This record gives sequence, C-alpha cells and structure tokens, in this order.
Amino acid sequence: QVQLVESGGGLVQASGSLRLPCAFIGRTFGSYSMGWFRQAPGKEREFVASINWSGDVRKSAEFVKGRFTISRDNAENTVSLQKNSLEPGDTAVYYCAASWGSGYGRFAQGEADYWGQGTQVTVSS
Repeated sequence: QVQLVESGGGLVQASGSLRLPCAFIGRTFGSYSMGWFRQAPGKEREFVASINWSGDVRKSAEFVKGRFTISRDNAENTVSLQKNSLEPGDTAVYYCAASWGSGYGRFAQGEADYWGQGTQVTVSS
C-alpha cells in the first residue's frame, strides 16, 4: 500500500514562490511516475505536472508557462513542485499523485493509482 503526504501549502502574495513537497510512504517509489494536480473552487481537478520514474522526462500543463518545476529524489522518496511567479489564478488545492510505470498517459486522463489528501495554496493579489 502507498500513502502520499503533501505539505508546504499556505498563503502567498502574487509573484511569490512556494515549494510543495510530497512524501511517498511505501515501497518501490522508483517504479512510479509522480504527478501534481490541482482543483480550484467550483472547477474540476486538472493536471499540473509529472515526472517519470528516473526523473528525466517531465510534462507540464500549458498554463504552467515555465513557472513551476517538478523534481524527485529517489533516495528520499519525495517529489516536489517548485512554484514561482504565482498568480491569483493558481489558488487551488494541490494534490500529489502516483502512477505505476510510465504514468503520463494516465495523468493526462486525470487518473492515478494513488492520491494524496491535498494541500491548500492561496495566492493573494
């Protein structure tokens, strides 16, 4: 069984930065692709970014525009989302997700094997 625990959310001013770590509790972290999703009030959950098991293939949503960077540490079983140049439109609950193997195809369909509980990010103007 796998458990994902996000942290690092909070209130930040527009143009500020925030880093969201996600701890993977379980075995074989290196066999999972990892992703981040977000859900704003009144909207559906949407894909933000993903990284493959080895860390050399990254995907991101168009709205990221190079502002967010996803990274992973296979020795520490963590994945992080570094968010810069934040905008009020980035306000949402951010979810960490894990998909066995090559996960981008599933992430693109909004699917994953495991989900975290989410962490709130609020960007003030």
